[in-house]
Amino acid sequence: MSDSRPMTPAQDEDLGASLPPGIRCIAVLSGKGGVGKSLVTALLATAFARAGRAAGILDADVTGPSIPRMFGVRRVTAAQEGRMSPARTSELGIRIMSINLLMEAEDDPVVWRGPLVSRAVEQFVTDVDWTGTEYLFIDLPPGTSDVPLTVMQRLPLSGLVVVSSPQELVGVIVRKAIKMAGMLQVPVLGLVQNMSHLICPHCGKKIDLFGAVDAGSEDESGISLLARIPLDPALAALCDQGKLESYADNPFASMVEAIAQSLDARGGDHG
Repeated sequence: MSDSRPMTPAQDEDLGASLPPGIRCIAVLSGKGGVGKSLVTALLATAFARAGRAAGILDADVTGPSIPRMFGVRRVTAAQEGRMSPARTSELGIRIMSINLLMEAEDDPVVWRGPLVSRAVEQFVTDVDWTGTEYLFIDLPPGTSDVPLTVMQRLPLSGLVVVSSPQELVGVIVRKAIKMAGMLQVPVLGLVQNMSHLICPHCGKKIDLFGAVDAGSEDESGISLLARIPLDPALAALCDQGKLESYADNPFASMVEAIAQSLDARGGDHG
């Protein structure tokens, strides 16, 4: 087919009408699985919350949710006036909604087809009370189909953060996601290179585990590089323990003000 535009049905109602006025929605995307979108989402939300900006996370990766485990949250609060209250993290009070907060056991699988998954994500917007949230970070599943399309078309996104790892094979697939954002006119805030390197704990030498791939200040699509995140056993341990908020070396800590100003300049709020 010569026409590469997204093949989607007519756009439905704006889901943003269910969100608090003025909220900023930032989606985290990659065309490839396993590159660390959930980790980047969690670190961004933590950095914003620690800087005094009320942050929330909508875990749109319905079939592979990992956000609740990273923060050590277990269940959502009972519904009030027909809407669920998101779970709150213990240290910073980050609001979180994820399918795993509704499951009896966190390892129960969600065996649904695409339309049901998309509908669940829609309900995480319409049926959850996000009051008090200033910045809502949306952890998208890999790929460029159902759920990313739903979020990009029906939510007032202020920006998109793209996640990659330092491999050209991954980079090719990630650039598909960047092109998708362009097709849907969603502004890309920048690229995060995860698993960028490892620092030897004995000699302090930097080790490029995937080879010496240097993203420079921009990738081939002209997207600016926000951060390089190394493989850090301490960070991995905190995620497994549900204590990610305690991580001291958050790469986004120094960027909160700049990112917030960029979001304000781009607009994209509603209400």
